[in-house]
Amino acid sequence: MAVARCFPFDLAKKSSPRLTIHRQLWTSVLASPLRFQGVWEGKHRFVGMAILVGIFLLLGTTRSLYAQDSDHGYQETLKETLDRIETSFQVTLQYDPKLVADKKLDYAFWRIRPGNLELSLTAVLAPFDLTYYQEGASTYSIKPFQYHKKSISAAKEELEYFERLYHDRVSWEDRKSQLRQCMLEALGLLALPEKPASEPIISNKRKYKGYSAENVALEVLPGIFTTGTVYRPRPLKKEYPIIIMPNGHFGQGRYRESEQIRAAILARMGAVVVTYDLFAWGESQLQFASEDHRLSAAHTLQTWNGLQWIDYLSSLPETDAARVGVTGGSGGGSQTMLLTAIDERITVAVPTVMVSSHFSGGCPCESGKPIHLCGGGTNNAEIAAMAAPRPMLIISDGGDWTHTVPQLEFPFIQRTYGFYGAQDKFANAHFPAEGHDYKYSKRQAMYPFMAEYLGLEIDKYRNEEGKVDETNITIEIENDLKVFGENGERLPENAIEGRKALFNLLE
Repeated sequence: MAVARCFPFDLAKKSSPRLTIHRQLWTSVLASPLRFQGVWEGKHRFVGMAILVGIFLLLGTTRSLYAQDSDHGYQETLKETLDRIETSFQVTLQYDPKLVADKKLDYAFWRIRPGNLELSLTAVLAPFDLTYYQEGASTYSIKPFQYHKKSISAAKEELEYFERLYHDRVSWEDRKSQLRQCMLEALGLLALPEKPASEPIISNKRKYKGYSAENVALEVLPGIFTTGTVYRPRPLKKEYPIIIMPNGHFGQGRYRESEQIRAAILARMGAVVVTYDLFAWGESQLQFASEDHRLSAAHTLQTWNGLQWIDYLSSLPETDAARVGVTGGSGGGSQTMLLTAIDERITVAVPTVMVSSHFSGGCPCESGKPIHLCGGGTNNAEIAAMAAPRPMLIISDGGDWTHTVPQLEFPFIQRTYGFYGAQDKFANAHFPAEGHDYKYSKRQAMYPFMAEYLGLEIDKYRNEEGKVDETNITIEIENDLKVFGENGERLPENAIEGRKALFNLLE
């Protein structure tokens, strides 16, 4: 019976046909260099040079190939393997050379999966705690593993897995209930010390055209304060809906111009609005250093602060606690999703430039506590879907991790709204040519949505183009927005300071 041989060597001659050919060429060059003289010195000398270079490369490639065996663990450098992937899949891999320097990979050839780039990259990079992100159609960046990011294809598979977990309202409500309870526990909200019964601290009341503003501090835990500015319609005539605006990681925090405009316009349209500091930002830095913002405890405290602002605004005689909106951008978008998921009092939500199935938030204040491990694993798209059937508008753009919303996250979340027959209450305003911000165009998408579902007065504030007129708003300096004074001179005596005191309180 004939047996087909898969070896490249002629075992009888102990020689590879390819090596034999290369050896003959090399011997010919060494033995008769004048044979190439005419080529070298004549008009074709560059062709001759190319032939010689090609011979050297072929010999090098052959030596590399035949050095691969199990005795040596099929080892090669990580850079060699990445070069091979670039060639095989016709892609560009971008990375810092220092990231791969001196790294060697065992069984490198065997990790590459023909026809599957992402499996190949995963198998090659995982041993070094590296990962990849798609930057373009054929461009990938290689970076150290980042727990809050995943590839778009991995996110797509995850969403498809979620869809297999529940197929109707009943099964989804069961999943949602499990997620909510787990998230409350993961954040530590159920184990926090009792909230003090202290009165809110109010300062610097002022009046402007169509709205008023005052600065407020709430003692949310013993010795810990959240600070913000409350905007009201002026004059007050009836009960108004509530809108809380958790801040994001934009320059100047809640003191920036665009934040003031958004709050004042919504107040002028007929809502009682609050903008408030991130933990260890703004006046919170009177108690905690800026680097404390990256503690996982920030995730807990920012969520707790949002809940306390809802409590406070709901207690005011001029508010209607049955109508509660929330909107924020970036990290404020993370809080918008999270607060809406865990607090049924919220009746309408507009998370901005944050909803993504492949990005959980790059700050520990967004992903520092294990809420994304709940239910065997979840992501921000599923967390956003927990708003259903309450009205939600997702604002996204083409310049950050929300660029996939129209094709990926929106259909997934819309399916969940379909369980309630409430698809018409879920919308997406996508700005493909814009980036990560909450500027004019995005605010113009938010205003009518809030107006529709909170009963705000919008038509009288439209300009000739049909947009909400944002003029006649007074932009205040930072010190005007502070509760405790320019230098914190009115900070209460019982205020704790520093992470050590915080940890002692939370133990």
